[in-house]
Amino acid sequence: MRQADRGRTKCSNTRWPRAVAIGQVIALLALTACASALTTNAAGQKQVGVALILKTLTNPYFVSMKQAAQAQAKKDNVRLSVAAGTADGDTQTQINAIDTAIARGDKGILITSNGDSVNAALRQAKSFGLFVIALDTPLNPAETADITYATDNKAAGKLIGQYAAAKLAGKKAVIAMLDLYNNQIVSVDVNRDHGFLEGMGIKPGSTTENAKEAKTGTYAGGGAYHVVCHQPTQGAVDGGRTAMEQCLSANGQINVVYTINEPAARGAYAALKAAGTAKKVLLVTIDGSCEGMQNVKSGEFNADSTQYPGRMAALGVSSIAKLARGGEKPSVTSGKSFLDTGTALVANDKVAGYASQTPDQAARTCWGSTAG
Repeated sequence: MRQADRGRTKCSNTRWPRAVAIGQVIALLALTACASALTTNAAGQKQVGVALILKTLTNPYFVSMKQAAQAQAKKDNVRLSVAAGTADGDTQTQINAIDTAIARGDKGILITSNGDSVNAALRQAKSFGLFVIALDTPLNPAETADITYATDNKAAGKLIGQYAAAKLAGKKAVIAMLDLYNNQIVSVDVNRDHGFLEGMGIKPGSTTENAKEAKTGTYAGGGAYHVVCHQPTQGAVDGGRTAMEQCLSANGQINVVYTINEPAARGAYAALKAAGTAKKVLLVTIDGSCEGMQNVKSGEFNADSTQYPGRMAALGVSSIAKLARGGEKPSVTSGKSFLDTGTALVANDKVAGYASQTPDQAARTCWGSTAG
């Protein structure tokens, strides 16, 4: 766990037991002590404590959240504490950080959850009056958080699906689907996969699971399609390479590749290049990193749907600061169950009827350009 208090004062990082009454009393005492120690800025605003709890700090996506949150915290007189799991799936470190936020007297928590095991701790935090914002991915169930700030992952998938269908222009689509998992259901995985299929004009066949679509049929625009494979990548380069190799061994005629994210896409491209078919394939993905914009510009990726993790985190810090100072609770985007922080299509080649940015335009708002 990496954790740092931002501000002039520090309160105890002792992890109090959540399950017993004495622990709750001690946490309340700690809250009072911390609150009295908070500093006041030139505008007369008392400092607000906020905890940012990330999946890991090895992924540039989450590093960009940390950087944006720290910058916003300085503007809003927020004492920001940052913690992260040691690896994807490390829920215990996140639970410890939630307990510490309660004891420290923070006003809110921003979290990219590593799993449902953190939910009980988050409910405990809410019972002590902390405002909980889920970043990037809704919790399960979503109401475990007070609100979610995220990209519409299905909309992001649709953008690259529509692009692929338009670029094919009726040519047969032989499709490889490189997903996140094949042994568990995660909303971001399902929404991106299903969004791509719907953008292609293919019915997913299920509202909750991947790989349930009809494997052959007709996509938008009248062309025939064949879904060759759904392979897990764990969202990693090595996973993308292995998944692509397995798909190619099943069918060497693949000409459309969807990937869950950019690392998986880089692995897929490496496998396609090794097989000598990279230039014949439409490779589309989702993320929007600065490295990804270069991948689009160089032609390794044909299209990328951008996300703005820094915007999620900065808005979260600002929202909790305003709420702690008597402002209104943040509200969801009209017609959605979360606050949508936006997405955009990035491609070198524009297609009629679909708005897109060039890689150079998208590079102005990309993430992961500096080290954390």
